[in-house]
Amino acid sequence: MTSPWMRSAGPPAAGEPGGPPLSERGWRLTVVVLHVAFAVGMALAVVDVLVGDVEGSRAAAVLALVAWALAYVLLGGPALVSRDPRRRVGYLTVMVAAVAVIAWHEPSVLFLLFVAYSQVWFLAERGRDGVPWTFALAAAATAGPLVDWTRGEEPLAGPGSTLIGLAFSLAMGIWVHRVLEQSDQRASLIRELESTRAELAALHHQQGMVAERERLAREVHDTLAQGYTSIVVLAQTAAAALPDDPPAAAERLAVIEDVARENLAEARAMVAAFAPVALDSATLVEALQRLTDRFGRETGLATRLDTAALGGSGPVLSRAEEIVLLRGAQEALANVRRHASASAVVLRVSRIGAGDEAHVSVHVEDDGVGFDPAVSAGVGLAGLRDRAEEVGGAVDVRSAPGEGTRVTVRVPVR
Repeated sequence: MTSPWMRSAGPPAAGEPGGPPLSERGWRLTVVVLHVAFAVGMALAVVDVLVGDVEGSRAAAVLALVAWALAYVLLGGPALVSRDPRRRVGYLTVMVAAVAVIAWHEPSVLFLLFVAYSQVWFLAERGRDGVPWTFALAAAATAGPLVDWTRGEEPLAGPGSTLIGLAFSLAMGIWVHRVLEQSDQRASLIRELESTRAELAALHHQQGMVAERERLAREVHDTLAQGYTSIVVLAQTAAAALPDDPPAAAERLAVIEDVARENLAEARAMVAAFAPVALDSATLVEALQRLTDRFGRETGLATRLDTAALGGSGPVLSRAEEIVLLRGAQEALANVRRHASASAVVLRVSRIGAGDEAHVSVHVEDDGVGFDPAVSAGVGLAGLRDRAEEVGGAVDVRSAPGEGTRVTVRVPVR
């Protein structure tokens, strides 16, 4: 794991948590400030050694400063913007040795500890890694003045100020690294949240696609598929009647044309995401009446629409609820055509209840062969139930072998 400061120099490496606490521009500015501070401090120290009254070896102090400066140029500076641990350790080792020599020969330039302590914490991999280097630096800066103090040549204030600087550096360095680590953790959490949000968005998109496919499948089943089934059946009956009964064949061909035109209109409406053509500029009762009449013409069965239980005025329903009732009637009549072998069919529209309990229902009842609903569910009825549940409605199928079938589609009146 690299330090938060080092992560600030660029994007995190692969597999590393978190992101940079500083922007790239902010980190560049910080590095420039560190370079300037080191250059100014080093220049002042060199001037102090050269023109001041040096008690120890001036040459040793100058060589230590030069070695420190060269190590910074070759190792320390590059280590601030790289991830090379060898440069970092090499520079810190040279810096501690240089401070030890300077403290022994010229303690007056130990003001450079301000720069040295800062560099320790900026170069440390982790907060706890800066602690031993800080102690090593403090020990190097204290050894010479402490020996001089034991000889009576140095006041205790010299080593004491160094130890105070040590305590201050430890407190500030650990606190700053703790703040940066917390920022790193927050950045990691933010990245995880963004990743989770992206996954959820992709999942919602996929669910939306599945739901749309299911909706289109229901629409095709309830409209186009049934229309094409009617066309096939009518074409077969027309072909059978053509040699012996041309008028009947002509009637079937006329119905085929009507069904084909309506199927074409349904296909266009589906592409445009409009409501069923039967409900375009028509009430629900009118649409059901046209459906009943066409079914009777297609099949030759006795078919009628009963609206006696509806009341004086038509139901106040939303377009979605009307679509559910119309599709329910279409699906029930399609099942009558395919399976019932019936002789008569009755459609009833009724309104029952009042207030929150009020609902409008469409019943399709035939006198056909019937079936066991528990055994034969059917894809169309399953799709119809899904459609009804979307508007808070329900579908009820009652039948028994030999007793006909009644399909009821119910939606609430709001």
